[in-house]
Amino acid sequence: MLEELTPRQIVAELDRYIIGQHAAKRAVAIALRNRYRRRLLADDLKNEVIPKNILMIGPTGVGKTEIARRLAHLAHAPFIKVEATKFTEVGYVGRDVDSMIRDLVQESVRIVEREKIEEVQEKANARAVDQIVEILQPKPRSRASQVAGQVGQSAESFAEAFSNFFKNGGAVGEMPVSPRTPPAPPPPDPEPDEVEIKRLEQLERIRQRLKEQVLSGVRDNDEIEIDVEDNAQIPAMHMIGGPEGGGPDGGPGGGMDMGNLFSTLIPRRKKKRKVTIKEARELLSKEEARALIDQDQVNREAIDRAEQSGIIFVDEMDKIAGRNGDAGGRGPDVSREGVQRDLLPIIEGSTVQTKLGQVRTDFMLFIAAGAFHVSKPSDLIPELQGRLPIRVELDSLTKSDFRRILTEPRNALIKQYTALLATEGVTLIFEDTAIEEIAAIAADINSSMENIGARRLHTVMERLLDELSFEAPETESKTVTIDSNYVHTRLDNILKDEDLSHYIL
Repeated sequence: MLEELTPRQIVAELDRYIIGQHAAKRAVAIALRNRYRRRLLADDLKNEVIPKNILMIGPTGVGKTEIARRLAHLAHAPFIKVEATKFTEVGYVGRDVDSMIRDLVQESVRIVEREKIEEVQEKANARAVDQIVEILQPKPRSRASQVAGQVGQSAESFAEAFSNFFKNGGAVGEMPVSPRTPPAPPPPDPEPDEVEIKRLEQLERIRQRLKEQVLSGVRDNDEIEIDVEDNAQIPAMHMIGGPEGGGPDGGPGGGMDMGNLFSTLIPRRKKKRKVTIKEARELLSKEEARALIDQDQVNREAIDRAEQSGIIFVDEMDKIAGRNGDAGGRGPDVSREGVQRDLLPIIEGSTVQTKLGQVRTDFMLFIAAGAFHVSKPSDLIPELQGRLPIRVELDSLTKSDFRRILTEPRNALIKQYTALLATEGVTLIFEDTAIEEIAAIAADINSSMENIGARRLHTVMERLLDELSFEAPETESKTVTIDSNYVHTRLDNILKDEDLSHYIL
């Protein structure tokens, strides 16, 4: 957990996935630890301590996004990445800046839901097994349960009529009326005799054996018919306008979702599906887990986590760093300062209306990033500069960095390609000379063409192993050694042809 990680330990965790960039790692580690420190303060002081947002400056592919993403993973915090160029000021096509907060809240809901489901998963699994046993060998039904079944059928009939009403565009006067008068209570069941008791005991033993078989997986391939929720029973409806108004790019809409509203009023209709018992356990377990969690509590916790722990990574800040006057008021530059002014209240701290309620942005951590090759951080409007007080510069990657990236991280590229080809029975062996050559080629190409950082290694590795990846399922040689000669054979022709090199690498 967060309280167990010191800044030094946070940096050490980041080192497992990201090579170099020590200054940036220190900055985010301190920011993350300050969140824990803030939670320990008295309430009157806690509300005065706001996160110190960070501006990362460096070329593409050096680890800016990965640092932020891994930081959020360490903190179990909701995290989203957005690009500043997707936003525009009012009057220009694009997403409104509030959409980043709505996206963060939705990510927070997914995280909390996943945690809550894990807490009840064992109970949900047990319920799913009980449902399967009931399908294989139903319990004898009493008179009272038969009447309850009639009531349930009546409710399902009403749900179907209500759904058909909207599909057919019925008038208000034609809206179906829910049955209000329940059937008369059933007479009490008679006391079971000795024969009935033995029959019930025998059925219970059968059900117990079936349960053991289902749990052990013996009957996984047997097929049964189950009832699952029909998610398509409520016809799609447009939003009734509200404060969130969706943008032309298909971003989250606002106002009241009529489909969700009627889905809460109408009982869920089931549909029949024929599946194996293994699939049935998974499907029924998911349904039971969703039924066991309190969605209102999930939403409350999600909003709180988004407000107190949310991390938003805003990339391409350098693309909106121009001022209106700098561009002469022509072309797309006219909206640059407008985007900055729209971002400002979100980063400063404001309240955004979402489908789950109002969300405050005061204590969210914003990590902005950009290459700033053409523009400078000082080209941002002063108010926005003031809200990004921590500046860290990330270094361009060298040949030595590339070599380490290929081998050291837990998700190192060589480990990935070795594991991928191992699934085909092919064993890849990379000699040190080959790794040295790959790193040198990546560094040379970055220096002579566009510098895309560690992403250059992906292009080089794909070209290097292209033929082997294609022929792996059919190759007779199940052990392939990649040495410097192999690297030169595959890449030298491309590197010598400058035009081809620009096109392929």
